[in-house]
Amino acid sequence: MMIRRKLITAVSAITLMVTATFTVAETQMYIPLVSKGFQHQFWQAVKAGADQAAEEFDVRITFEGPDSEAMVDRQIDMLSAALANKPSAIGFAALDSQAAIPLLRKASQAGIPIIAFDSGVASDIPLTTATTDNVAAAALAADEMAKLIGNKGKVAIVAHDQTSQTGIDRRDGFMKRIESAHPGISIVSVQYGQGDQLKSTEIAKAILTANPDLDGMFGTNEGSAIGLVNAVREMNNSSVVIIGYDSGKAQKDAVRSGLMAGAITQNPVGIGYETVKAAVMASQGKTLPKIIDTGFYYYTAANMDDAEIAAVLYD
Repeated sequence: MMIRRKLITAVSAITLMVTATFTVAETQMYIPLVSKGFQHQFWQAVKAGADQAAEEFDVRITFEGPDSEAMVDRQIDMLSAALANKPSAIGFAALDSQAAIPLLRKASQAGIPIIAFDSGVASDIPLTTATTDNVAAAALAADEMAKLIGNKGKVAIVAHDQTSQTGIDRRDGFMKRIESAHPGISIVSVQYGQGDQLKSTEIAKAILTANPDLDGMFGTNEGSAIGLVNAVREMNNSSVVIIGYDSGKAQKDAVRSGLMAGAITQNPVGIGYETVKAAVMASQGKTLPKIIDTGFYYYTAANMDDAEIAAVLYD
């Protein structure tokens, strides 16, 4: 009889533990984040910020993205799978600001809040967007370029795409500032490398070949900027001024060595953190600002070790 009582007690204890485990799993908030990819160190830094917020707010997150920023269809599949899991909210960085709208509309109709990050969506469905003011940041890059080339000459842009809001805003922010504030500078070429450094390298080499008197080049993301560095190195053309966007080890090394004059840095850890924080708030019915501005800086070899800037550079 004593053995039987002990057995019943043990079984009851195990049942309670299992029940408690399932209760925690079922009640813990789940927030999937669908990014533009994993191919750049930028996205690893965004994930680090998201993981930090997930731990702080005691929520479960997943973070995924396609192998290439050209794989819009693959990203849409990931968004569809995230939606099917009936999450508490979704974080989404759109590769194509139009393509995802039908799925986002479906999520909204199901009462699932959408938080955009890095890149906005051409819709009012996302409750907020955690992002850099890319127009202002690219305008700053244009001003710095103008200083370095004496406010005259020819420049080119290698952008990561023309479908995401970041690609559009960085391209247009740079172009419009050059046109409005620096009329002595002409933009001779705008090309798109899908954020792939190998493709961006070949594009940059073609631009340099077609424009031997080129004075400067602007790369709108990590892959684009490294492509420019590779091109001038391979063509032994160190006279061209390069300004990039983002950081990462290769880009930081290029700035330190002087191959790249400087670059815009975002706050990718802050973007990831604010995305998860906003998703938690949205799922609780709290009001959010339409834009969460996560800030930016222009860094050079002279200031990249300053505490304020070093804190937002990533390897």
